[in-house]
Order: sequence, then C-alpha cells, then structure tokens
Amino acid sequence: MERFFPAMTMLVLRLLPIAVMLLAGCAADVVSPGTAVRLTGAQEVPPLTTSATGAGRITVSLDRAVSGDVTTSGVAGTAAHIHEAAPGKNGPVVIPLSKTSDATWTVPAGAKLSESQYASYRAGNLYVNVHSAAQPDGEIRGQIKPPVEAESAKRSGY
Repeated sequence: MERFFPAMTMLVLRLLPIAVMLLAGCAADVVSPGTAVRLTGAQEVPPLTTSATGAGRITVSLDRAVSGDVTTSGVAGTAAHIHEAAPGKNGPVVIPLSKTSDATWTVPAGAKLSESQYASYRAGNLYVNVHSAAQPDGEIRGQIKPPVEAESAKRSGY
C-alpha cells in the first residue's frame, strides 16, 4: 500500500498537464466570441440599393443555443429574423428577433437551433435580415459564418 500512493501521485502529476490542455481546448470551443455580422442591401436576394446598414454579433454554442443582437442604421425596421439559406438564396425563418430599441434587434432568450439548422450554421447557411415597410421581404441582410477558431478546434477533435 505504501508504494501504491506515491506511484499514483506521480502518475496524476504527469497526466495533469495533458488534461489541462485538453480541457482548455474544449472550453475555447464552447464559449466562442460569436460571429460579427454586417448587413447590407447588396446581400439581399435580389440585391437592393439602400443606404441602410446593420452590424451585430451572433453566437451559437455547442449545445445549439443562440444569442446576440443586430443594430441597424438608416432603416425603420418592421421585423428581423435569422433565416436558413446559402448566400444568394432566400430561406425560411429559423428564429424571429425581438425589437429591443428603435434600432436594435435581439435573439430571444432560450433560442436554440435544431440539429439540421446547426449543420446549416456550420456550413455558413444562416443569415440575418431586417425587413421594412418599403422592403417587406427584407432591406438588409448579412450571412452568419461560424468563427474560424471554433471550426478549427472541431476539426482537431476538441
């Protein structure tokens, strides 16, 4: 028994740095900084000429929970949504955004993607668009792309 504990302690001390590195890699993937989103009329389908713009940050975590917001300028938005479609295509609403001020749209608490929607997110096939009275199908749009750091961590197995 007396020999077992020192040997076990040495084993734990040798494996501890490896465990810490693995956990650090996983933690970095779970809490990503999100994706910066830039919205313009040129990204709408079909493209629009407008002075309206938007910018924000959308975060999708590994459990598929979604958070973030978008702030607009030059548009009196009537609705905003996250949609599912590749660049150059229109798609269905995935998450309706809530208007939290005259120019800010926020992902509602508890929003979560389905497995197939999460796969679309990882492929870069989700977008945000803001609708207006003048452009009810959408005046400005921005594609949501997964952060590069999170994707490289997933590819390396963390």
